Amino acid sequence: MTGNAAQVVAFLMEADRNALWDIKEHKERRTMSQNAYYWQLCTKVAEKLRITTACLHNRMLRLHPRPYLLNDRTVLIPIPDTDEAEEAALESTTFHVRPGSQVITGKDGQRMRTYVLLRGSSDYDTKEMSVLVDDLIEEAKTQGIETLTPAELERIREYERQAEDRKKRKAQRG
Repeated sequence: MTGNAAQVVAFLMEADRNALWDIKEHKERRTMSQNAYYWQLCTKVAEKLRITTACLHNRMLRLHPRPYLLNDRTVLIPIPDTDEAEEAALESTTFHVRPGSQVITGKDGQRMRTYVLLRGSSDYDTKEMSVLVDDLIEEAKTQGIETLTPAELERIREYERQAEDRKKRKAQRG
């Protein structure tokens, strides 16, 4: 069920008293235009920096890390504490990690750095994605790459808000 606090309380008042419920705040997922603009700009910045888009994307995710949670706990992964392993992590498109400060020595004597598993941007809500896009815009400006003006970005965001409002009203009507 999705609803505001009053709707959720009313629903629960009628629900089976012995049932267990998980309640979480509903957040709007990132928008397609946010995503498209992010990747378009990511490509331009990566080309300018002469790195892959995967590397730049992983660097951006590390700026404001949003850890992947499993049972409300951050997932930690031991990865060899080598330059090669760090480079492989930065180039990954299937997982996103941020190096931690803890280094342990395995039974085989190999040093392992603990990395934090991060959520990918495909799992971001609109606010989280806006922060990611804004950070990338700043990086693009630093590199002398033309970006949308704040007014143009706001027009896109306003259009998306209106489209989302229309979609909600339509869903409420049935």
